[in-house]
Order: sequence, then C-alpha cells, then structure tokens
Amino acid sequence: MNIKPLQKRTIQAIVNVFETGSPYGDYGRVTVIPGDPGHLTYGRSQTTLASGNLFLLLKSYCENEGALYKKDVEKYLERVERKDYSLDYDSEFKHLLEQVSKDPVMQQEQDDFFDRIYWTPALKSAETLDLSLVLSVAVVYDSHIHGSWSRIKKRVISKFGFPKDCGEKKWIENYVRTRREWLANHSIILLRRTVYRMDTFLNLISESRWDLNLPLWIRGIRLDEATLNSPPVICSAVDTELRLLKLQIPYLKGDDVKRVQEALVRIGYELTVDGVFGPETYNIVKTFQQDHGLIVDGIVGPATLSALGLETE
Repeated sequence: MNIKPLQKRTIQAIVNVFETGSPYGDYGRVTVIPGDPGHLTYGRSQTTLASGNLFLLLKSYCENEGALYKKDVEKYLERVERKDYSLDYDSEFKHLLEQVSKDPVMQQEQDDFFDRIYWTPALKSAETLDLSLVLSVAVVYDSHIHGSWSRIKKRVISKFGFPKDCGEKKWIENYVRTRREWLANHSIILLRRTVYRMDTFLNLISESRWDLNLPLWIRGIRLDEATLNSPPVICSAVDTELRLLKLQIPYLKGDDVKRVQEALVRIGYELTVDGVFGPETYNIVKTFQQDHGLIVDGIVGPATLSALGLETE
C-alpha cells in the first residue's frame, strides 16, 4: 500500500489526538479510568494492561541493552504479564512509567512497538479488503488502536457485503456508522463517550477529505505540515562546560574561578586572584551575596554570576 510518510504521520496524529489530546501523543501518559476494560493504559497510543500489550512493550524495552530503567522495570514484569490489576493503584509503578518515558530508548521503543503491534496489522487489514484511500486506512488504524476491528468488520460485511460490492467510500461510511451505533449503545458507559472518534470521521467523510490533505482540524486541534514535520523535542541546551563554583576538597581550580575572583576585586573586595576556589574566595562570595540580597551559601551559580555581571562571559 502506497501510504506516504506524511500521510502516515497524519493518520497517527489523528489517533493520537483521540487518545491523548495531542497530535504527538504522550510517551509518559499513564491513565486509569474506573470502568475502563483496558485498566491501566500507557504511552503514546495508550497501550493497555488488560490486552497484554503493556507487557510486550515493557518486555521489549527491557531487552534493549541501552534501557536506563531496565532493572526497575524488570521488578514489575511478572505482575504485568499476569495482568495484576492492583497495578492500577500502584503509585510507585505509575511514577516509574512516567520516568521511563523520558528515556529516549523507551520513546523509540514505543514508536517501533506501536508500528509493529498496530500500524502494520492495520495496513494488512486494509490491503486484504482492498481499502486504499488514506481516510480508509485512518479508520482501520483507529479501530486497531481502540479495539474490536474484527467484530465490527464482520457486522458490516454481513449487512453490506465487501468494499468491492458497494464501493470503498460507501463501505467505510457504513463501517463508521455501524461502529458509532455499537459504541453509543455499549454496556460499558465509558465506551459510549468515545463516539466522538466516529463523529470526527463522519465529518471528514461529509467533507470528502479522503486524502486527508493538510491542514485538518481534529477536535479543535490544527494539523498542518509544519506541525507534523517538526514534533517538539525536549532536550536541555544547558552549557555543560559551565559549573557551580563551591568550596570542596580538592579545591576547584580554573579560569572560571579566576574570572569570579577578578570580578569581585573590580567591585572592591579584597582577595587573592589565583584561580583557586578556597576558603578565602568562599568567604568573600558569601559576603558579596549578603551585600546584594542573594541567598548566602557561598556557591557561585547563575544568580551570583548575574549579580557579578558575568552571565554573558
């Protein structure tokens, strides 16, 4: 199937909005909603404890040699594998999942996992039915993520036949309407509230957005090429060459210490400029901090550097 990279990102962004309210998903989102048959759900596309997929994700993460939290996660694997629903209320486990999501290895693992578990099977399902339109693939992918694709597909085929019998567009519309009715009347109240997914697809169908050309508005969120091609990246740009200057053994030495000493001398404090952060410099720094209304701790950090006029040096 010829789904282009941007089309794939668009489809996944739509489902991410459904699942997490963000087109990028949320690698660290841990959700437990009373009455949710999936129980604890986690990650970019909210994989569930009840389905067993959460176990597969965490197992795959632990098998990666670069996993930072491997030992911590391994402690929970047996409980996750046997679907121990008390994990729904285990605050330490949920906090661990949030922390693990910050590991780039887990982020990549989630991307690979969701492709392997949901995206590839969805494409195969679409191909089997000769569904090729981008919106059609989005509908199939959403049902693979949300669940019960096969159940609703069988209902639609039983009532309306295959896509070749009524045409792809009409078949997809029948599928979406059938699924909406199923969700709206489900015995699980929470599932009734997810009809917005089908309403969104029905709106796209009514607007003939079969190619999902951008921009699109999905539940009040604008999807455009710039957004999908430039996902946010959280990474500190702190200059690692800068260091906190403080009194320690052995004494800190270097040009950064010397610059602080020179700045203190320039504004009238008396001390030896030798590039060594010893007791003399420490005490003068504390005096300077007290004189300028700073926290008096003898540590030269960003606030003290700024007061010394050294923040841009």
